[in-house]
Formats: sequence, structure tokens, C-alpha cells
Amino acid sequence: MPSRTVLGPADLEHVLASLPHWSCPDGTSLARDLRFDDFCAAFAFMTAVAAVAEELDHHPDWSNSWNRVSIRLTTHDRGGVTGFDVELARHVDRLAHAHGARAPG
Repeated sequence: MPSRTVLGPADLEHVLASLPHWSCPDGTSLARDLRFDDFCAAFAFMTAVAAVAEELDHHPDWSNSWNRVSIRLTTHDRGGVTGFDVELARHVDRLAHAHGARAPG
């Protein structure tokens, strides 16, 4: 089970090095923006992530506009990024690849 301890700056830097599509714009959350071929592909991706989030009992803050999905991961009750966010980010990356996501542009 992932740790619920908030990652310090050095640990967060190490995590970001292993998650090249993610950023930490505010110091308390992981963020990633994705683009898909169309709305159905974006929604299918979100549905797949929702199933994993339910299994982990750790849910993203996200939004969808047509073929774009923006995701923020943070452990609200801890006030920052924890192992739960890192684990969910890794699942998101795997699912993004499987659903044909690309960087927004």
C-alpha cells in the first residue's frame, strides 16, 4: 500500500524525474494535460482511470473539454503529494498510452 506521508522537495524532484509528463506547478499536486483523438476517446480514458481510482480509493481532480483532459493529483487530507498520488499517476500514464493520448498542442 502506498505511503500517505507527504513527499519532501527532494523526493518530489525524484518522482518528477520518473514521471516526465507530469509537473508540480503549485508544490502540492501533480498535474498532467492530455489530448485524445475525440471526445469518446477522452471519455473512455477517464472511465478507465475512474475504475483504478475506485480500487485505490484515491480520486483525481480533473476536467474534460472535448478531446482534452486535465488531471491534478493531491492527497487533500495530507496537504500535498503522497505515494497514493504517485501510484495513481503511474496508472494514468499506462492508461494514457493505451488510449492513444498525446501532449496538448
